[in-house]
Amino acid sequence: MTSSPPAIGNKQFTALLAAIMALGALGIDLMLPVFDEIRTHFGLAEDATDVAQIVTVYFLGMASGQIFYGPFADRYGRRPVLYVGLVIYAIAAVGSVVAPTLPLMLLSRFLWGVGAAGPRVMAVAVVRDVYSGDAMARAMSFIMAVFVTVPILAPSLGAGIAALGPWQLVFWFCALYALVVGVWSLRLEETLAPENRRELALQPVLAAAREVSTTRQTAGYTMAMVFLFGAFTSYLASSELIIGEIYGRPGLFPFIFGGVATGMGGAMLFNARIVERVGVHQTARLAVIGYSAIALVLLAVVFLTEGRPPFWVAIIGISAVLVMHATMIPNVNALALEPLGHMAGMASAVIGTVSLAGGALLGTLIDRNISGTITPLVVGMVVYGLIAAGWMTWAERRPASPSAA
Repeated sequence: MTSSPPAIGNKQFTALLAAIMALGALGIDLMLPVFDEIRTHFGLAEDATDVAQIVTVYFLGMASGQIFYGPFADRYGRRPVLYVGLVIYAIAAVGSVVAPTLPLMLLSRFLWGVGAAGPRVMAVAVVRDVYSGDAMARAMSFIMAVFVTVPILAPSLGAGIAALGPWQLVFWFCALYALVVGVWSLRLEETLAPENRRELALQPVLAAAREVSTTRQTAGYTMAMVFLFGAFTSYLASSELIIGEIYGRPGLFPFIFGGVATGMGGAMLFNARIVERVGVHQTARLAVIGYSAIALVLLAVVFLTEGRPPFWVAIIGISAVLVMHATMIPNVNALALEPLGHMAGMASAVIGTVSLAGGALLGTLIDRNISGTITPLVVGMVVYGLIAAGWMTWAERRPASPSAA
């Protein structure tokens, strides 16, 4: 641990950071059940994949926005970045409500993602300010486990809100949630140490970005996250289509989506215990082996069934892969940040930008090809998982140092 936890106490500290990170998830998961209504609103076909772009552009906005928040977070502190992000988040949510065309909604969704980027950078940087090493991996696991429970409730909550009125109510709820988080976060004091404040000028920012990209451990684990997020974002964008259209069971979508999220949350909590016993490095290695093995078995089943395995076989197989994904992400993120505690804001921004933007683009390559079978998704999970394992191996090849890459 690099400093004492904030005065609000560990439990409220963890809950608040989880609520802050949940802003990003709510911007996706809450509206998945109203995709059909959005298609109807814009005159799209029932099986149109255009609506998946609502997820993709949001991820791109959240990715690109982080690179701008990072330098400000290291210069002015974590709290200003949080409040700027919350304002943009709420305004863009309202913009998505009033957008008269799908392209304008996509533009608002991109800005919505830019708003979500600020709280994400702030939350990850605060964790690094307060913790280090295995303690940071455990804290990240607990925070992400609480955060990942959002998808358990979000689809059902979104469907419930939509039942009260038009689908736009779901978007209004996100704006209201941002306001609530902003009020609660007034209890969180600044965690950036005065000696770690960095000058806000082009040269120091470029130097910080160069240090992130040339530190072997950081660069390797960041690239691993790119490919892991590629498979995950494709699942997020295509899950409603797979369950509702390919398998014809739209009524089960909120329950299945929530069940998968429950498994992911449980995996993150269990991960914290494993890290405490065997350490973050070994836990990450075991998780990527499990991820790749399960994905390969599922791929074999998919090929044997010509891309349409029995419904519950497909759901259980995909869920198992995603549970292993949930075990990896806190560890990989912690390992990427570990060498750069002196510039946590900038490091968090660069890592987040690269992993989310790269992941969103890679995910698009998969979900645009999903039509009638789950083969593209499973092939993507296998290929991206193996590439991620390669990057993790490269990152561990020798001790990380700025000159090692």
